[in-house]
Amino acid sequence: MLRQYKLKDYKFRLVLWVLILSVIGIMVIGSANGSYQMKQMIGMGVGIVFMIMVSLMDYLWISNFYWIYYIGGLVLLIAVRFFGTEVNGAKRWIDFGGFSFQPSDIMKIVVIIFFTRFFMKHEEDLNKPQTILKAVGLVAIPWFLIYKQPDLSTSIVVLLIFCTIYFIAGLSSKIIGGMILICIPLVVIGAMLVTQPDQKILKGYQHDRIMGWLQPEKYPDISYQQTNSKIAIGSGQLYGKGLNNSDVNSVKNGNFIAEPQTDFIFAVAGEELGFLGCCLIVALEFLIALECIMVGKNARDVSGTLICCGMAALIAFQSFINICVATGLAPNTGTPLPFVSYGLTSLVSLFMGMGLVLNVGLQSSTYNKELQKKEQKKDAYFRKEEYL
Repeated sequence: MLRQYKLKDYKFRLVLWVLILSVIGIMVIGSANGSYQMKQMIGMGVGIVFMIMVSLMDYLWISNFYWIYYIGGLVLLIAVRFFGTEVNGAKRWIDFGGFSFQPSDIMKIVVIIFFTRFFMKHEEDLNKPQTILKAVGLVAIPWFLIYKQPDLSTSIVVLLIFCTIYFIAGLSSKIIGGMILICIPLVVIGAMLVTQPDQKILKGYQHDRIMGWLQPEKYPDISYQQTNSKIAIGSGQLYGKGLNNSDVNSVKNGNFIAEPQTDFIFAVAGEELGFLGCCLIVALEFLIALECIMVGKNARDVSGTLICCGMAALIAFQSFINICVATGLAPNTGTPLPFVSYGLTSLVSLFMGMGLVLNVGLQSSTYNKELQKKEQKKDAYFRKEEYL
């Protein structure tokens, strides 16, 4: 389970990007709603402890229990339906005496670990119909439970993570091409259907959000959050108005956006840190995802590569969706911005995911050095044989 690693092999650059982004998140959350700042700091502290612990544990040993994680994750998602706390029409949280957590955030990490091991066990028959159907069926169960909470954005992220891992694992390009040809007309037909007033595919509020995004002037009561978000980001201009400002027209002081410390944290960052601050946040999210990919590229095995690429997909897709919503490029969905938005379950689970990536990096460094030593011994042996 535990191995001896050298401190110099630790991917401190990845840790640095994560810590800088988390600190920025704490600062912006404190400005948006000061009552949540201390909780986020505690969450960051707990997350760092878990990240260090996981980074020192063999990721291959961790993945041995992938079925336990999967079943445990499903149990939590089912528990949400019966014992969950409902907020704004959505039942996504389980409350334990004042402490609540969101199982769907944990399920994202579980999906990465589970399908990493699943695809490794089916490496020889990865493109066979029975394996594809089995994999789709296994991801469909948690997807359905998350979708029915309802949590459309998280269910989309889970599917994107699954598709990324399957693609990296070696899914045939012919199958991918065929799926694209099938999905394009389905997406077009689906988009036409969900915009109809009497549609039954989406929940009422989901349909309203899409129509508010497409026609904000006709649905001002629905689109006001995104409209105010865009105004806030634009008002920050280049340098922003500054954290904890007293401007009555600001997002946080004027209460123009509900819960600005969560889904619309990017609007607060744009207004108070300006264009430069937004660029810094986007750059850090990109660097974290890129660093995960680079670690995965040098992993000692395909399993490590899949874990790293899964985490990169989680960071990249979730950041993309959140920022698109805040800037009006996508319909309003409740997706947190990784390491920036308030949410203890999301923050701690992301730190645990980074711990897995760090362990992949530690093992690849150790493995490459051992391999190099073996090659050097082999070369020395052959040189000695030639000399004799």
